Amino acid sequence: MSRIGILILAAGASTRLGQPKQLLNYRGKPLIRDMAEVAIKSGCQPVGVVVGAYSEIITSHLDDLGIHIIYNEQWITGMASSIRCGLERMVTITPELDAIVLMVCDQPFVSADLIRQLIRQHHAKNCAIVASEYADILGVPALFHQTLFPELASLQGDVGAKSIICQHRFQADSISFAEGAIDLDCPQDLKRLPSLIQVPVRT
Repeated sequence: MSRIGILILAAGASTRLGQPKQLLNYRGKPLIRDMAEVAIKSGCQPVGVVVGAYSEIITSHLDDLGIHIIYNEQWITGMASSIRCGLERMVTITPELDAIVLMVCDQPFVSADLIRQLIRQHHAKNCAIVASEYADILGVPALFHQTLFPELASLQGDVGAKSIICQHRFQADSISFAEGAIDLDCPQDLKRLPSLIQVPVRT
C-alpha cells in the first residue's frame, strides 16, 4: 500500500456554497482536516492536499499532520489544473508510485475503509481504475493506475477525473458507495446534514 498515494483536491473557492466548504465544521473540526485524517488512516503514502483559494487558512489546519500541501497557482482555471499540479508533485515525492487515489474535499462520508476497498479491488482485479459507484455514476474517490497518469496530466479546464473514468469505462471496476452522492456544493446541501455540518470554523 505504500506505493499508492492519495491526492485530495481542495483548491476551489466554493462560490456556489457562498463560504469555504473546506472550513465547514464537521464532527468538531474543519472538513478538510477530517478528510486529511481519513486519508492518513487509510495507510496510503504519500498524502497530498492541493490548495488554492483560502490557502493560508486551510493550510493552518493541516500543518501538524505531516502531509504534503501543494499550492496550485492556477486554481481559478478549474479542477483539471489541481489534478495536474498535484499529480506532478506526488510523482516527484514518490517516483515509483504505482497508483493514486483522487478525493475531493466535500464528500463527508468517505472513510479510510472505503479507500482500502478501492485498493483491495485494484489488487484483486488488476484493473487500471477502481471508482466509487453512486447515483448511477462512477466517480471519486477513485484509484488510477500509473498507466493513466499521462491522461490525468493532460486534463484541461474545469474537468475532473470522471471524464477519464468514462473514457475507460470498460477497463474500470467499482465499489458501491451510495453516500458518495452526498456532497456539499450549495446551501441546500448543508440542510441535508444539519446534525453534522455546522457553522464555519472561525478564521
